[in-house]
Amino acid sequence: MQELTDHQLIERYIKGDQKSFEILVMRYTDLLYRFVLGYVKDTQMAQDIVQSVFLKVWRNVKKIDKTKNFKSWIYTIAKNTALDVIKSKKAIPFSNFEDEKGRNILTEKLPDVSLLPDKMAMIKENNHIFKQAIGQLSSKYQEVLTLYYYQYLNFREIAEELKESINTIKSRHRRGLLMLAKVIDQGL
Repeated sequence: MQELTDHQLIERYIKGDQKSFEILVMRYTDLLYRFVLGYVKDTQMAQDIVQSVFLKVWRNVKKIDKTKNFKSWIYTIAKNTALDVIKSKKAIPFSNFEDEKGRNILTEKLPDVSLLPDKMAMIKENNHIFKQAIGQLSSKYQEVLTLYYYQYLNFREIAEELKESINTIKSRHRRGLLMLAKVIDQGL
């Protein structure tokens, strides 16, 4: 049964074969754990999220669109679940970092990494230039660069979103960057 595709396993599970779902869980547990760990940086939290992902998959297994890639679907669930957990984490009160004398350990031990005003202004200006330059490209290049750099989608997700092949998306990204460099070099 290991050689069956994800959708074949789902079909078998829906027809009553419990082992098929167990194979899906075994197939994706380690992959999802490493993926989620990259977001939350906490082993116990990552394990909990992966369990939550499989619970969501189990609840929605009959609704899975067989025309879509199962792996992309489950990774999207994992990413969204991890981001939800990160958003819901409560802030730690600053007073928790005080020692017995009332001194704040963080402010004394950690270096000040805040950006100086001139650095912040330069970053803001560069971002403005980048956005203006993207606006001068044709829509097919604008779309790919915007999804990649502002929506943080990877090439596969962009390909699915735009219903194009991944090679087309990679090519548009590469060409878009070359055109962007020309636009910026010409002074917008």
